[in-house]
Amino acid sequence: METLQILGWIYLGIVVGSMFGIMGLALFVGPKIKSYEVDIADLRLQRELLKKEIFRLSKRGKPAPRKKKWRRKPKGYSN
Repeated sequence: METLQILGWIYLGIVVGSMFGIMGLALFVGPKIKSYEVDIADLRLQRELLKKEIFRLSKRGKPAPRKKKWRRKPKGYSN
């Protein structure tokens, strides 16, 4: 009978301890997670702005080639 009572107290201690452990982790880790989410949002915004800047700079491209001017061959010229 004593063994069963000791096992019951051990089981109750494990259950209550794990509940307090989970609550303690939530209290200490919650603010860190929020700051990480803010950092991620800032980095995503920065990435989008940089992508737009790269697209804007690469949009120029090469200038169009000039048209050739056709000349008449001089009168005494032959192939």
